[in-house]
Amino acid sequence: MKHPPALDLPSADVSRETAARIDAFIPLLLRWNASINLIGPTTEQALRQRHIVDSIQLLGLVPPGDAPMGDIGTGGGFPGLILAMALDRPMHLVESDRRKAAFLQTVVGELGLTHVRVHAERIDAAALPPLAVLTARALGPLEKMLPWAERLLAPDGVAIFPKGRTALEELEATAAGWTLSAERFKSTTEPDASIFRLSRIRRAGA
Repeated sequence: MKHPPALDLPSADVSRETAARIDAFIPLLLRWNASINLIGPTTEQALRQRHIVDSIQLLGLVPPGDAPMGDIGTGGGFPGLILAMALDRPMHLVESDRRKAAFLQTVVGELGLTHVRVHAERIDAAALPPLAVLTARALGPLEKMLPWAERLLAPDGVAIFPKGRTALEELEATAAGWTLSAERFKSTTEPDASIFRLSRIRRAGA
């Protein structure tokens, strides 16, 4: 498989309303984190850069429109809940841990995110509409994630997956079983990380 070049991310500024939502979200996250470990205990000081800015940078890769988006394995809200604060379009958050799902639902209620739905179930069981955009962060290798993307995305949908330093190796490992179109972007928060935007995801021979 030919490796896609590393491209610069499009700019991703947020509105004052989004910034206010994020400011209201942070104390909620830290309060819940004391009991259910939404983020690692050593990352609270770097919360904005490590988790929030890391999520916001994906905004520039989201195609315009109002078709539904989804985030799987949302956990503490990254990146799906942060993206939902910035985008007023339907967002589906899938989180099988019911305590984390309860946290997500609390944030949705307190911030008035009426366009967001939380699914407290396993990804394989989630009944979602065809998605224009699917995101996931730190959920596993690409080979594990592609079946979910194939099932959940609309025919012209895109998957936006941040990956670490093994990004190219993970992409190479999918060559035998999958065909897809891959764009790779340089992360602005981690020098060794990449962000894939994948489309036309199909099983090989399908």
